[in-house]
Amino acid sequence: MMDAKTIFTTVSVMVLANGAILAVIHRDLPARLRGSASQWCLGTLLIALGCIVFAFGQPLPRPIMLSIANAGFAFGLTAYYVAICMFHRLEVRAWHFLPATVATLCVLWFSSVTPDFRVRIVAVSIAWTLLMLMCVRVLMDRRRGDASLARTILGAMFLFVSLYSAVRGVLYLGTDIPDDFAVETGGNWLNVVSAMLMPLLPVMGTTAFLLMCSDRLRRGLERAAATDYLTGLPNRRSLAGLGATAFLAARADNSDLAVAVFDIDKFKAINDTYGHDAGDRALVHVAKRLRGEIRPTDMIARTGGEEFVVLFPHLAMVDAFAIAERMRAAVEQSDFIVDGGRIGITISAGLASLHAGDAGYDDILRRADSALYRAKSNGRNRVEIVGVDSAAKARMLIPSPPAISAAESAIAHPTTHSAHP
Repeated sequence: MMDAKTIFTTVSVMVLANGAILAVIHRDLPARLRGSASQWCLGTLLIALGCIVFAFGQPLPRPIMLSIANAGFAFGLTAYYVAICMFHRLEVRAWHFLPATVATLCVLWFSSVTPDFRVRIVAVSIAWTLLMLMCVRVLMDRRRGDASLARTILGAMFLFVSLYSAVRGVLYLGTDIPDDFAVETGGNWLNVVSAMLMPLLPVMGTTAFLLMCSDRLRRGLERAAATDYLTGLPNRRSLAGLGATAFLAARADNSDLAVAVFDIDKFKAINDTYGHDAGDRALVHVAKRLRGEIRPTDMIARTGGEEFVVLFPHLAMVDAFAIAERMRAAVEQSDFIVDGGRIGITISAGLASLHAGDAGYDDILRRADSALYRAKSNGRNRVEIVGVDSAAKARMLIPSPPAISAAESAIAHPTTHSAHP
């Protein structure tokens, strides 16, 4: 069986090679991931330094050798934690470096001034365990981002090594070990096991970290493909899926579904008069106003150009019409400023609802489009419903009078009886 020094030598070569590969790869990552990848690379190189010093540092004064090697491991784990924080856009604070600093100072003091292996192993074990559990806490917190198998695996690695570090410290303390005991030798089976576990985070952990970066990039590309770059709303591609899902859900539970198509009136004139930058800002302005008037369960998308589509699940036509009117009024009454002056923006809308004969969501959308053309033809800045005239629409906006009881009716309208002689 190999002794600990031989294993440390092998591990240092593996970790250095892994760190070198990561140093080359991280430059091809997007800027938002490059910082965290750089910190992970730094952590890997620091742990490689610790392995190298344990393997070849015997010519150095022992307190110096122990301090450098343990500092490499402790600050390497700290760099891993910083990388994970940066990946999840969390703030890195000065106290995060405290465990590694305290552990390094304890190793220096209790190897040079007051040699005491037990104190050293306690300080190092506490620091390592704490740093790795800090990593686990961030990685396992589902509020930090989308679930990812690579992220779960990396968290499991940190948890496993942290538990081993704690158990290792307890086992060392329970063994009759002299103060000059050397963990880099093969004098104890724990030394060999510890050396064999060293590459777990720098090598396998680095693979998991890169897969986590890959997952982030893939999800970003998926979001970009499904999101309108200007307004941040779902795009036509997303709407097709959302509409189909809403249609099937309405069919399954026999509920209502309404679809509204909105279009900015005379949008080309805004672009031609004030420029495309003003046109882009107008689109963002309208998107915010429309989104501010819908329910949390409603879905709004920009389907191209100056057109927006809203899905109203579980909403009858009369209620959908009231919301669509409110959305139209919100845009009309809003202030859109260009070059210090207010520009009036209005929108037209077509509204349609689910019919028994509809084969899919597209059938509702086509009727809503037809209603939109009718709104444009009738003068713009209005909401139209196919097959519903102006009088019927007006009645939709008038709340029904409260029902009154027969007794209240009798009081309000007393019956007059003729007197007979």
